[in-house]
Parts: sequence; C-alpha cells; structure tokens
Amino acid sequence: MSFPVRKSVFVGIAGISLVGTVAGCAPSAQSSPAQSTTAQSTTGSGSSAPADGTAGSSSAVPGYQDGTYSADGNYVSPNGTETVGVELTLSGGTVSDVNITQHPSNPNTRKFQGEFAGGIAAQIVGKKLDELSVSKVAGSSLTSGGFNQAVEKIKSEAR
Repeated sequence: MSFPVRKSVFVGIAGISLVGTVAGCAPSAQSSPAQSTTAQSTTGSGSSAPADGTAGSSSAVPGYQDGTYSADGNYVSPNGTETVGVELTLSGGTVSDVNITQHPSNPNTRKFQGEFAGGIAAQIVGKKLDELSVSKVAGSSLTSGGFNQAVEKIKSEAR
C-alpha cells in the first residue's frame, strides 16, 4: 500500500511546483497592463497645459526685452576649444541686428569665424529669437555651435 502514498506525494509536490511557477508568472503579467495604464494616463493628462486650454500660446512664454545683448559661446575645433562673441539687437522678440566678435586662436579659426560673421546676418535678421538655431553658415559648421550656445545665454539675459 505504499505505492498509492508515493503517488499522492509525487503529485502533491508536482502540484506545488506548478502553482509556484504559475504564481511567479502572475505578477509580471499583471504589471504590464498597470504600466501601460500609467503611461497612458501620464501621456493623456495634459497637466502642464493652462486651465484655460491655451496650451502652446505665446502668452504662456515670457517675452524678451528689447535691447542689445552679448555673450560668448565656445565650441571645439580640431585646434581645440574656440570662442566666438555674439551681439544681438532685439526688437519685439525679433533679431534686428547681429555682430560677431571673432576670437581666433589660429589662421584656420580666423578664416572660418570670418566666413561665419559674413553670412550670419542673412540667416537670422528678421527671425524670432526662439527660432534661432543655425547649423552651417557660409561653410563654417563648428562656429555655429558656439553661436547657438551664446544665443541660449542671450535668451536668459533678455527675459
């Protein structure tokens, strides 16, 4: 009669192992829908929008003070870290004038900053300050990094 007891014990152990395996899977199966629900509610909440529903309106963004602002921006060239000076004149949040102060450390930098200075006005005068982001001006792409950095400083100063 020991044979039926062994069979019961074996089935009992196998049943416990099966229950443990299924129980171990259950939390991860349940956590996926909860994560999905959380992501959906976060995405759809719109908590950053104003109560009056004017999300993205210009009234939510503070304006810029008219005036002339200057800042230096740095960028890395094959010759090392370079600096370019940027002076912007703003009128109604729009760029009305630009001057570039060159800080060349070698003849190549002088050449590229000079080309940049000669071509930047055509790309930014008449544009809103928040729209400024240049990538390549008159063949000079690295100087643009320093210019964009200086523009970010000017934005902070002009608020």
